[in-house]
Amino acid sequence: MALTDRRLIRQRQPTPRPAPRLSRNRLMNCRHCHAPLEHVFLDLGFAPPSNAYLNAADLNKPELYYPLKLYVCEQCWLVQTEDYAAAEQLFDRDYAYFSSVSQSWLRHAADYCQTIRERLALDADSLVIEVAANDGYLLKNFVAAGIPCLGIEPTASTAAAAEALGIPILREFFGDALARRLADQGRRADLIVGNNVYAHVPDINDFTAGLKTASKPAGTITLEFPHLLRLIESAQFDTVYHEHYSYLSLQTVSRIFERAGLRIWDVEELTTHGGSLRIYGCHAEDAREPTAAVAKVLAHERDFGLADLTVYRAFQPRADRIKNDLLAFLIEQRRLGRRVAAYGAAAKGNTLLNYAGVKPDLLAYVCDAAPSKQGKFLPGSHIPILPPAALAERQPDILLILPWNILAEIVADYRRIRDWGGQFAVAVPELSVF
Repeated sequence: MALTDRRLIRQRQPTPRPAPRLSRNRLMNCRHCHAPLEHVFLDLGFAPPSNAYLNAADLNKPELYYPLKLYVCEQCWLVQTEDYAAAEQLFDRDYAYFSSVSQSWLRHAADYCQTIRERLALDADSLVIEVAANDGYLLKNFVAAGIPCLGIEPTASTAAAAEALGIPILREFFGDALARRLADQGRRADLIVGNNVYAHVPDINDFTAGLKTASKPAGTITLEFPHLLRLIESAQFDTVYHEHYSYLSLQTVSRIFERAGLRIWDVEELTTHGGSLRIYGCHAEDAREPTAAVAKVLAHERDFGLADLTVYRAFQPRADRIKNDLLAFLIEQRRLGRRVAAYGAAAKGNTLLNYAGVKPDLLAYVCDAAPSKQGKFLPGSHIPILPPAALAERQPDILLILPWNILAEIVADYRRIRDWGGQFAVAVPELSVF
């Protein structure tokens, strides 16, 4: 690598900082058990909210940045962001994430709906409530089956899309107060669904209390969330962003449920989002016995070291290596005159690009299939977002896939880039070009 390239890398990198160490944080206690947070798990510097996409007019205005730092609680092992951004600032009326953009996610939701209908014998006399219903990607399956449902979705853009499908929506944030209103109205659920929302709530205790309040005595709660063990195992640091307040393990969620008068009676390990858990909860006094899967996952977490600070302290250098490798790669491609584009204006991509300091000079544009994002710019990096048709028009030499969790789907959909000699690349868990 040329001397000028090495200088450019040094200029783009943030100021080096020491490895995480024991240091009392006097400003924040654990969101669950309220113990003082003393241990830094990951520090990604400062970044704007990952879904705060910009219009052209916004590029000439100040942009709001927050610290992006994770702590791990040594008492209950909840990994959590440092307190700065309020939920109302992160999930506003123009929230741009629409679940229905991914075909693989739609299939995942449809398969779940069919399975859970049969497992719980849901019918026209049942009630299904989904918290964070988004654009109706999941509840539309229950509507089609004639099962009454209610979606709770605070973001106006996605709520409107769900309502257009005939799904009743409450445009509110979920918590115990809303759950009590529903219970007073006689609308307690046979099934409460929460897919990729549990990590997004700032008051996890209040949210969990609401799950108990809003579910019938014999009701079932299913939650899906990325598994902390997989995040650490595969160095998925780019899944860290302000909208994710918590990073969850089964051991910690079991504690949170127990405090709320709930318990977990089954769990499934999923491949979605780089490795997720789907937990099945019920009231503490429910007669259902825990399955063997619960003990198996808890034992795996224990053996992996999720209750050992050593595992958490070793994570920062791995994130830094991935960031440095990507930056060096992009600089080298520029030096060689090769054109690099990205696919997927996803939150995880924004975390990666902002931490690496990547700007449009190294990554000219990103393509995304979501019309809600096209014509806008990525927060922080200000990289323009174009429709996928731009790939055939501009024929990049390399397509960097940012949402690696749907890698196979993207490679299949855009395999034609190989017709002009193009290649695909991913940065996480390690840089790979293929």
